Amino acid sequence: MSPILNYTTQVEAIKTAGEITAILVDHDAKAIFTEYGANKEVTALSFEVLTPHGAITIRLPVDANATLNVLTKQWQRGKIPRRYVNREQANRIAWRIVKDWVEAQMAILETDMVKMEQIFLPYAITAGGKTFYEALVGTGFKQLKEG
Repeated sequence: MSPILNYTTQVEAIKTAGEITAILVDHDAKAIFTEYGANKEVTALSFEVLTPHGAITIRLPVDANATLNVLTKQWQRGKIPRRYVNREQANRIAWRIVKDWVEAQMAILETDMVKMEQIFLPYAITAGGKTFYEALVGTGFKQLKEG
């Protein structure tokens, strides 16, 4: 397994969140909300897009702890140096990966092969306040099963 993408980044998470915000605004996001956690750490971006069916709110979270777990495993396997194994770096990496993903998704959007709501459907906020993915998990994915 190769080292995690962007593991050497020095770009601060808040700067990357700003870059993602600019990408989303360029693709017609109507409102953007930045969430912060402990130590003023950026934890999520939420944004609103207009669709033919009305406005949809989307929440893109970042899990720095999960990224830190991957970094720790990769360090233990000798894939990356120890200096990259810390929470601040994990948060920077996680945000850079999200930015890369959003950029790739916007490239597909620009081909007219997909719609914005298709791209971000797992992250769309339901009436119950959960993401669509979380709502599906909560029902054991019953909506996707036959019968």
